[in-house]
Amino acid sequence: MSVGKDVITYLAENDWLNENAKRWGTKIGARAITAGTTMTELTPVVQKLNYAGLSTTIVYLGDGLYEKAGALDVKEQYLDLIHLIQEKALDATVTLQLTQLGLDIDFDFCYENVKEIVSEAYNYGVQVTIEMEDYGHVQPSFLMLEQLKEEYDNVGTVIQAYFYRAEEDIKKYKDVPIRLVKGAYDEPISVAYQTKEEIYTNYKKLLFEQLQNGIFTSIATHDQEIIAEVKQFVQQREIPLDAFEFQFLYGFDQQLQEQLVGEGYACSVYVPYGEEWYSYFMNRLAERPQNITKKVFNKKTNTVLATVAGAFVLGSLWGRRKNK
Repeated sequence: MSVGKDVITYLAENDWLNENAKRWGTKIGARAITAGTTMTELTPVVQKLNYAGLSTTIVYLGDGLYEKAGALDVKEQYLDLIHLIQEKALDATVTLQLTQLGLDIDFDFCYENVKEIVSEAYNYGVQVTIEMEDYGHVQPSFLMLEQLKEEYDNVGTVIQAYFYRAEEDIKKYKDVPIRLVKGAYDEPISVAYQTKEEIYTNYKKLLFEQLQNGIFTSIATHDQEIIAEVKQFVQQREIPLDAFEFQFLYGFDQQLQEQLVGEGYACSVYVPYGEEWYSYFMNRLAERPQNITKKVFNKKTNTVLATVAGAFVLGSLWGRRKNK
C-alpha cells in the first residue's frame, strides 16, 4: 500500500473525523459523490438522473451494526425509501448491506429484516440487490439470497470477480440478476486474486460468459477499455441491449454516461445517501484518487484533510521514535 493510500485509510478510520463528520455535514466536499444525508436531499438527485435517462440503485450508507435497535432503524429507512420510490415514481432500485441489517447479530434476525424489505419492494415492483461484503460474509449472504428466492423474484446479488469462487457462484446463481464488480476489500491470497492483471482478466471472463447466458447483468465499471470491449462483444453476437446495463458510481464520469445513453445503452447510477457518508467518501478516495475530481475539494476539505494527514505523519514519526 502506498503512503498516500495509508494516509487516506487512516483518515477513513479516524474516530475523531468520523464523529465530527455529521457536524461538518457534506460541505467538506462529499456532496459531489453522495446524494445528501436525507431522503429530501436524495429525491431531486435521483429525479435529475432519471430525467437524463439514467436509472438508479440507491444505498443507505452505514457500516455493520451490532445492536438490534440500529438494524431496525435501517430497516425502517429502507421501507420509507421504497415508499418514496413509489410515491415519486422514481426509476430506482435499492441495494442492501446485510451487516447493516443485523447479519453479525443473528442470521434469523437479519433475515426477517431483509425479508420485510424485499416483500414490501415486491409489492411496489422495486428490485432489491443484496450487496456482497468481505469474504467472511459471502456465504451467509448467498444463503440468505437462496431463502429469499424461494418466495420472491425481485432480488438479485453481487459477484466480486477477485474471489476464486466467483466463477462457481455466477454459474450457481445463473437465474439471478447480477451486478458484477471487481471487488474492493483487502482479501488474502488464499481466497482472492491479488494483482490487477489477474482481477481484470477474471472480471472480463465472467462478464462475457454472463452476457452470453442472457441473464440481466449490471456491469459495474468505470474502465473505458472494458466498456469498449463490451460494446464490440454485444454487437458482434447480437446481444440485445436490454440484457445488461453499465453501472457507475454517482459523481463520476457523467459525460461518459451521457454518451452511452445517447448511443442507446442502458446506464444506472449507484447513488449513496445518509448521515454515515464519511467512510464512503474516504474509501472512494483511497480506491482511485484520480477519479475524485477537483470539484470535490474546497478550502474546508483541504484544511481538514491536511490537518489530520499531518497528525498521521507526526504520529508515525513519534511511533518510530518510541520504538528505537
